[in-house]
Amino acid sequence: MDDPTWTGPGSAAAAAARRPAGRWVTSWAAMPQLTEPANLPPPPFAGENLVMVDSTLRQTVRVSVGGERLRLRLSNTFGRAPLVIAATAVALPAGGRAGASGTEPGTTRPVTFGGRRCATVPAGAQLVSDPVDLPIPARSNLTVTLHLAQGHPATEVTSHPGSRTTSHLLGGHHVEETDLPGATPVEHWYFLGGLEVSGSPATAVVMLGDSLTDGRGSTTNGNDRWPDQLLDRLQAYHGTADVAVVNQGAGGNRILNDGLGPNALARLDRDVLAQTGVRWLVVFEGINDIGTAAATEAAQKAVTDDLICAYDQIVTRAHAQGIRVYGGTLAPFGGHGDYDDPTGLREASRQAVNGWIRTSGRFDEVLDFDVAVRDPGHPGRLRAAVDTGDHLHLNPTGYRLLAEAVPVELFRG
Repeated sequence: MDDPTWTGPGSAAAAAARRPAGRWVTSWAAMPQLTEPANLPPPPFAGENLVMVDSTLRQTVRVSVGGERLRLRLSNTFGRAPLVIAATAVALPAGGRAGASGTEPGTTRPVTFGGRRCATVPAGAQLVSDPVDLPIPARSNLTVTLHLAQGHPATEVTSHPGSRTTSHLLGGHHVEETDLPGATPVEHWYFLGGLEVSGSPATAVVMLGDSLTDGRGSTTNGNDRWPDQLLDRLQAYHGTADVAVVNQGAGGNRILNDGLGPNALARLDRDVLAQTGVRWLVVFEGINDIGTAAATEAAQKAVTDDLICAYDQIVTRAHAQGIRVYGGTLAPFGGHGDYDDPTGLREASRQAVNGWIRTSGRFDEVLDFDVAVRDPGHPGRLRAAVDTGDHLHLNPTGYRLLAEAVPVELFRG
């Protein structure tokens, strides 16, 4: 093959893409979930059998640390058939804005996989792209645009529904176009698993959590979840400016049993241990386990004991990979219509779990999120100023208090 324009797996371009690129670190990720019918794209992009037939999907993500090069991870975790992406490109979004449908002229870069524009992700797998030369600053937004020519089975779509970021769909092939006039907005991420950068000595902290980490109650396109606000704090100090913050929270997630997405014990390998450059793990999860267990003495004793065993397992498995683990105490839910109960048994479980987190010595450090957001006069409830109104989820002010409860020095050295 002597054609210098060829970009197949054995081409010079592909060989250059495979050259060592220095240290890679995960700068952004989203926990993959099997998409429920209500979270599929709207018509005409979702048919009875296939979604996104001959469709362009433009999404924005906020990187945590920057770099000179980047590479994407496409995810087909819940597919039983191959995911075929006809073309992919990255660019800087118009005005640098999260959720923008347009891109900055001159910043679009094609993305290849083994030197090829078309990517086929096997069932249940992910696919890492070739490196892309596109310098991107820390805390900046990046546009990822995909074209699905043949569509994908509607019952097998891998997504992250709680994106809190606007994506855009438009019929036809518009991957490298600057504007997408008439595109349909959706507030979900589809088929994106992660993004890595190289060019800096960065390391990463992964946040393993539920809707409080995923950011329910935060501002759409505002990037004001508590991991986002912690990143802002880390970036303000020279000693922690190279720490990537990877949000692996998902609404409804539980530690012990599957809910919205696989349980935390099942997804630990994929969402934490397999991420690139991870040095720390923050565990802030368990409230959905307590809240969905029956309000009986036997059920609540069982869930308390099982959660403590699960935390111990998470610490053991992370320590085996040299990862330090910080435990977050569970925030109050008093007054919540589903989780609060007149017997007080679920609140007693929360207190017992928090007591173990604080005093067992099993975690390398304790982050007392409970104290940060509880009402001092009614410790079983959230402060009114941070409550979205459902007495479980936090507004951006509450997420700021969580971020401020994390000492930045825990991520130095």
